[in-house]
Amino acid sequence: MVSFSHLDLFIIISFFVILLLIGFLPKKEELGDTSGYLLSGRKVGLFLFIMTNVATWYGGILGVGEFTYRYGLLSWFTQGLPYYIFALIFALFFAKKIRIASLFTIPDKLEQVYGRKVGLVSAALIFILVSPAPYLLMTANLLSLIFNIKLLPALIISLFVSGIYLLKGGYKSDLYTDVFQFFVMFIGFFLIVIISYSNVGNYQYLKETLPHSYLQLTSNVSPIYVIVWFLIALWTFADPGFHQRCYAAKNGNVAKWGIIISVFFMILFDFLTTATGLYARATLPNLSNPVLSFPLYAEKILGSGAKGIFYAAMFATIISTLNSFIFLSATTFGRDFAFKLRKNSAEKDIPNYTRLGLIFSSIVAITLAYYVQSVISLWYIIGSICIPGIILVVFGAYYEKMRVPHKYALVEIIGGVLASLLWFIIREKANIEYLNQIEPMIAGLIFVIPVHIRGVIKRRNVFSS
Repeated sequence: MVSFSHLDLFIIISFFVILLLIGFLPKKEELGDTSGYLLSGRKVGLFLFIMTNVATWYGGILGVGEFTYRYGLLSWFTQGLPYYIFALIFALFFAKKIRIASLFTIPDKLEQVYGRKVGLVSAALIFILVSPAPYLLMTANLLSLIFNIKLLPALIISLFVSGIYLLKGGYKSDLYTDVFQFFVMFIGFFLIVIISYSNVGNYQYLKETLPHSYLQLTSNVSPIYVIVWFLIALWTFADPGFHQRCYAAKNGNVAKWGIIISVFFMILFDFLTTATGLYARATLPNLSNPVLSFPLYAEKILGSGAKGIFYAAMFATIISTLNSFIFLSATTFGRDFAFKLRKNSAEKDIPNYTRLGLIFSSIVAITLAYYVQSVISLWYIIGSICIPGIILVVFGAYYEKMRVPHKYALVEIIGGVLASLLWFIIREKANIEYLNQIEPMIAGLIFVIPVHIRGVIKRRNVFSS
């Protein structure tokens, strides 16, 4: 059971009030044209880039707590390390190219390279991939825990506090709120780790209390399991948020160095969250629902005031991703669908289409979160089915030697998704143990890779003849 003092509630409510005030800071007349509303005029400097990049990168904080509680350091090895590697590769080989392209979205680039059909099909995938539903559900679950309200009203309140200001301020509101939330999330997790070290025990306490496998990087899982998680981390290259921030950067160097510096902050924050998860497992070894390991651990060791700060930090970690995904989803709807499908559309109409997209994507997110009440299920289904079809065509969009003809790109996207989806259904229905070892994402890649290689060869033969 979780209880809150008046001071805790005051801190949490103050966090939301400040968040809303900051979100409404940008003036409508400052936003100007489409690039102003969607990308803050492509003038984002290094400081803002780093703050929003780090804050947005973390959203599944309750999932991190659950993973660490169940597996220990394996959580960092699979959920942290591969993403640092791929983020650095992205920074070195993609960031400047994306900024030079000066587009708005991934489907923009794919349409430019592969044609209109590929652009529209990829837009459908991106819209699904950036669904804010998992983060909306986590925010609502925390609100329900604190204020003892039902899920549906909690979902509506969560949507209001995380997205209402985007209607007016667009990407600039997203940036400003992310900076505030960056500091809140670090302060909260620094606080709980320091209190844990002082009042619970040091590393020796963890070593003596935790199962031996929890302090091993690979725990007791199979190498295939680890490899699968590294493959899932390839999502970094097709992450619409990374592309959006590169498009918004003041120049290519800001995009490149912003990501590189962000990785160091990511390592620091991962240390804080992993340490918190290990302390939670050592102190509360018999939790029936590890998803709540962070809140329940905070209940056990934090006093009045400190607990309010830590809950504000959890909200900040989730909402900084939630509002970014709401805006990405709305941008995909407004620019990649409404603008491109509606006849006689002008570019000046895109901000209004995006505002309409904010409403539409919010309705979709509430519906998904209400009927699929599992964050892990939402992540797993969305990521493993959608990523295989798009990852290699994104590589080809920026590196000509990896490019395929238009028809191959279309087959690759649709076939990759269908292969992953079909395998997902087969696994669920058959329930055969050895089949469960092969993830839907791997099934999708098994289809996509030969198609892509064949397409590259075909295109080279055409150009050489």
